[in-house]
Amino acid sequence: MTPRNAMNPKPAFIFLICGLLVCGCALSTSDQKLDNRSTTPLLSTETDLDVVAALDAPPGNIAVSPQGRIFISFHPEAGPDVKIAELAGDVPKPYPDAAAQQQIFKTPLALRIDRQNRLWVLDYASHGFGTPHLVAFDLDTGSQVHEFAFPGDIAGLGSMLNDFQVAADGRRIYIADTSIWSQDQAIIVYDTVSKKARRRLHNHASVINGPYAVHIGGQRFTILGFLTLKFGVDAIALSRDGQWLYYAPLNGGALYRVPTAALNDADRSEKDIGRRVEKFADITMSDGITTDNAGNIYLSDMENSAIHRVGTDGKLDTLFKDPHKLRWPDGFSFGPGGFVYLTDSALQHVILKSAGKIQQNKPYFIYRFDSGYQATPGH
Repeated sequence: MTPRNAMNPKPAFIFLICGLLVCGCALSTSDQKLDNRSTTPLLSTETDLDVVAALDAPPGNIAVSPQGRIFISFHPEAGPDVKIAELAGDVPKPYPDAAAQQQIFKTPLALRIDRQNRLWVLDYASHGFGTPHLVAFDLDTGSQVHEFAFPGDIAGLGSMLNDFQVAADGRRIYIADTSIWSQDQAIIVYDTVSKKARRRLHNHASVINGPYAVHIGGQRFTILGFLTLKFGVDAIALSRDGQWLYYAPLNGGALYRVPTAALNDADRSEKDIGRRVEKFADITMSDGITTDNAGNIYLSDMENSAIHRVGTDGKLDTLFKDPHKLRWPDGFSFGPGGFVYLTDSALQHVILKSAGKIQQNKPYFIYRFDSGYQATPGH
């Protein structure tokens, strides 16, 4: 899967300048580094981390069905021709077909499988320069069964609908608007029955970007050599009983949670929802999280090339740490048998890089490991 030249430096630079002109506040020169909160790894990448696939282009997110079918997005920053794929062995096949890659998708990143056996795909539409939308496919038939285009007052110019989770009954979808360019962060709650969406916790202290700059290999990760991107709420996960939504700004260093009952109540005020937010744990920078039935929370960590697990007591334990194999670990999905699948996106070799540079750093990997716990597959 070879990426197009869509993210060569020249067009990427033009897009960057357009974003700055429109939004004006997405970057800073901060060099503040989050302290290293990782611990001695409990598992080994040599013996406990399995390679599922080695790919020519960087994966973004992943969803694994109860039957073991594996679906991935190819990261939009690499400008892929095939954007959503199902793995046939370790070979990616366009899903639902080749035509859909241009007809339906623009910049899809997050995907999940719900308990109704639907694959949901969230498209942030080039940071709101297009129309962000959700689509769902019935995995039994491959047919599209749902679509929703987000209006501008929910996800407008500069938004980034980055990740999401689906409630067990399939009724509500919780979306993180990372909003890199407009810096207008929120949790979006979408009702799949009424087809209505609401912004909740809009610019609340728990969803806005934190003070820390991303550091990879000890060096600050920059744009144009000196500017640092500011990320709002990114990682997002539901407790398996559906009572809590966990989330974290990428560069904030803290994991928060809020009762889903509060988010779901259309009559509840923003002030009241905000009072119900709890800081759950001090964490590392994370681009993806998931949960298991026992209440553990799994975190990817690009700064320390690590995977962590946070227990119900808020204590963080490092499961894996390996700068050679874990090059910006990203999204998670539980699969059958307690296995956790994860994408290794290596975004330090992708964002604002030419197609040639992206190819020089292949292969890009999908891994899995035995968590020792159980959870419904798909998210």
